[in-house]
Amino acid sequence: MSELTFKHKQAHYEKVRRSNYLASLRLAGFDTSPTDLEKPLSTREEALAKHRQDKIQRPS
Repeated sequence: MSELTFKHKQAHYEKVRRSNYLASLRLAGFDTSPTDLEKPLSTREEALAKHRQDKIQRPS
């Protein structure tokens, strides 16, 4: 068996973290699918832009 490198360990950690995040979303009642594991996450800037756009469309 080959020795795990830092990159292998890092990739495994990212996959497990993503899986756990999707599991928590399912527990919170959000619809998720197994293909969501492969989709890239939004960047911080994209998330903020979406939030600002939604806030403008729905004034409080």
